[in-house]
Amino acid sequence: MKNQKTNKPPISLLLLILSFACIYVGLKNFFTIPSSVSYEDKGIHTFLPYQVLPSQVKNTSGGRSSRLHPTKTVYFVYYKTNDGTNYVWKYQTAYKTSAENKVSECISVQRRVLKIKNTNEYITINPEQTAESYTNNKRKLYGFIIGFSISYIIIYIIVWIIIIYKKQLT
Repeated sequence: MKNQKTNKPPISLLLLILSFACIYVGLKNFFTIPSSVSYEDKGIHTFLPYQVLPSQVKNTSGGRSSRLHPTKTVYFVYYKTNDGTNYVWKYQTAYKTSAENKVSECISVQRRVLKIKNTNEYITINPEQTAESYTNNKRKLYGFIIGFSISYIIIYIIVWIIIIYKKQLT
């Protein structure tokens, strides 16, 4: 059987494009992370589940599944504090039964609330974390994404230099 050439780009080129996209997103998010001093720690609060709501989200699976079903249903379990502060937190799950079980079991969850200064917005994080550790973990994550992508680009360039050098020798 004859070798047939396809019009598909090589995987290394697709990974190169993905690396540039990751660098762009990583840099954008890295420089938009608020500093830890821009958060005001409101302490650890107890959240109780009270409601389950379905939501349609984009189906990120690949191939035929995402073409046939561009959206999928996920279920959000909504939690709220019962201490008068009215903080709300939501947890995403893929299955309705697991979401309903969380509400029916009424198991409380501890979350640390960080209010963003000069706004009415807040985030909730694990109670073990602080504003400093939260922002440091975000910086580490985006730094890793940027570093890994730059490493791939450097390796890609080195491999192409070697390939071109070997072709010139022959």
